[in-house]
Amino acid sequence: MAFGFGRRSEGDNGEQYRNPQYQNSQYQNPQYQGQAYDGASYGQQQPYAQEGFAQAQSPYGPASYGQPVMDAQTTYVRESYERAKRVSTTKAYFEMTMGLLVTAVVAVLTQTTGMLNTYLQATGMIGWIVLALVQVGMAVFLGMRVMRMNPGTARVLFYVYAALMGFTLSTIFVTYSLGSIVMALGMSAAFFLCLTMFGLTTKIDMLKAGPILMVALLVLIVFEMIMMFFVPTGAMTMLISAIALLIFAGLTVHDAQFTRMMFAQYSHDDTMIRRVSILCALNLYLDFINFFVHLLTIFGSSND
Repeated sequence: MAFGFGRRSEGDNGEQYRNPQYQNSQYQNPQYQGQAYDGASYGQQQPYAQEGFAQAQSPYGPASYGQPVMDAQTTYVRESYERAKRVSTTKAYFEMTMGLLVTAVVAVLTQTTGMLNTYLQATGMIGWIVLALVQVGMAVFLGMRVMRMNPGTARVLFYVYAALMGFTLSTIFVTYSLGSIVMALGMSAAFFLCLTMFGLTTKIDMLKAGPILMVALLVLIVFEMIMMFFVPTGAMTMLISAIALLIFAGLTVHDAQFTRMMFAQYSHDDTMIRRVSILCALNLYLDFINFFVHLLTIFGSSND
């Protein structure tokens, strides 16, 4: 398209432009020909008329503000979320490990100093019953109230519970050989690690199996309480421990997925994250302890 510049030779005043003085003027100089006044060259000289220039140069164009930026932001948020979830899950397993260390240290100290024997001599069978009730009560209380407690208080109660468990478990040093205890501990750690990795990587949703596993565990506990009034045979004890191992294997996988789900749900709240870490650490701790005790029952050799 021509813009009409230099085309006045066809009007009423066209004579002045045919005057020789204008024909040899500087406007006829070749250096001015084909410049921006010509329609075709005007479009070529203007950089903003080039196709796609505005989109490529403008910070608000589609190339810089459109889908690629949104995809980058989404990827960044997703990676940050996954990283936070991994850190939080690691924190729960760290708390569980610290609880196990407290249990081990207290068990060794109790056996070395004879504190449990002194306690039982002073209290008798009542002492065992009280100790068992306190442990069960603390576990239930923590499981039900930890999500509404101060995180520091919940952590202290968890370690107190782990210490009481160590006080009770000190009897294994009298019943079983040290080699059997170490073997059962190593087997428990290996099984627990494998089951945890399976739970965190498998696509099988074990959360749906939670109610079934809890019912099975309650039935097993009731059956064990009934068996306390009889003299259990070795075969019956082995069978109960084998069933318990299967149940706690399922619970270990379930609790690994439960831990991941809880941290994902409360990833935005630091206080809730600390509470969840204690709750999940308690669940995982109980899985490990029960795994250890039942493996020791099956494979352990007596000191007698």
